[in-house]
Amino acid sequence: MNRRWTLASSVAGAVVVALDGTVLTVAQPRLQRELGASFAEVQWTSTAYLIAVASLLVFAGRLGDRFGHRRMFALGMLGFGAVSAGVGLAPGVGWVVGLRAVQGVFGALLQPATLGMLRAAFPPEALAKPLAVRTAAIGLAAAAGPVVGGALVTSLGWRAAFFLNVLPALTFGLPALRRPERAAAGARSALDVPGAVLLAGTLACLVHALTARPVSWAGLVLAGAGAAVLVRHERRTACPLLPPGVVGSRAVGAALGVLVAVSAALFGTLFTAVYVLQRGLGLDPLAGALRALPLAVLMVASAALCPVLLRRLGARGTTAAATALLALGVLVLSQAASAPVFGGGFALLGAGFGTVMVAATHVVVTQAEAAAAGVAGGLQQTALNVGPALGVAAASTLQGAGTGPALLVLAAVAALGVPLACALSGAGGVASVTHGAEDRVRNGLPARR
Repeated sequence: MNRRWTLASSVAGAVVVALDGTVLTVAQPRLQRELGASFAEVQWTSTAYLIAVASLLVFAGRLGDRFGHRRMFALGMLGFGAVSAGVGLAPGVGWVVGLRAVQGVFGALLQPATLGMLRAAFPPEALAKPLAVRTAAIGLAAAAGPVVGGALVTSLGWRAAFFLNVLPALTFGLPALRRPERAAAGARSALDVPGAVLLAGTLACLVHALTARPVSWAGLVLAGAGAAVLVRHERRTACPLLPPGVVGSRAVGAALGVLVAVSAALFGTLFTAVYVLQRGLGLDPLAGALRALPLAVLMVASAALCPVLLRRLGARGTTAAATALLALGVLVLSQAASAPVFGGGFALLGAGFGTVMVAATHVVVTQAEAAAAGVAGGLQQTALNVGPALGVAAASTLQGAGTGPALLVLAAVAALGVPLACALSGAGGVASVTHGAEDRVRNGLPARR
């Protein structure tokens, strides 16, 4: 496949996943009413997917490194579309929950592959623009999802929302399946199945604990114990799931930390803002969504601008400034009382998050050679799944203290990303992001000097 088709496929995969989540949120009330489901059962239609996808992302990325990202993309895309159709035909809510978990497995195969294909197709110094296009498309999907979902559910019913994924799955999945690429040189090492099981169990416990209401402290303890066993195993095994050169890279660790911090702050803020707009100001869901529209607009615009900022400021300056901008947006929303102030706060959130998404993802993906790109992409996607769960858990826990204090805490969470951003490569532009000898990873191992 040529670079244009690879970019189009990567964007399509990312958009399908983004649309699926936003459309489901709109479809859930109608689904609950027509299937006679309880609130807890409807919540599990989201939770089952999130647990499955978050727990398998890194191992799925490793499978892409081992067997080819295009092959994993094809399997993930086609499986995602097929299971979506199955959800649309489900006779009861139990079937919906079970199929959503299966859909999460295919989503885990799909998401790291969308980044791995880009890393294989584009040289590191040319990756910023494709990543910007991908992030801008995700922003557009996030903005369009509620509108598209609302139109489908209103006119055709909740089942139609799940058939939306079928056509793009066939359009992009079948060509990728017919032309699988060879895995990168150096990616043929043995699979660390015990490590994959330990990581999946740890992340499943963590995500389930964070999505439970109230937060499950027992689940957090189990996740901590699982993480300790995983670290011990990875240090002793000959072919670790998490290559030392990837997880031991200061730049990769800092970029992942920034992604967790800003995504936690963003989604926790959005969770809180819904209550402020609908309960505090008495707005209906559509009016509330329109107040938040500047977020999507600025996310798209900032993603497009980010490659220029990376060339001029480097990863460190770009990410630190964007993270500070997002924290400022949360602070503005904590004091907002009028439409212009809300619009300004959401605009700052979008500008900050869109820029960080491109810049931090650029660091994570380019710091690994093609042989470890899938694991790097899986770690990036895991950060973007754990962060929102953490942010919403914090926001719901702090609701009793009031929306103002909750937003101040979330602003502090975002601000934690600023010192992390300072650990990234210096201000020498995109080249400094991609060619730093200190953190560069070669075939999953630190580069020799």
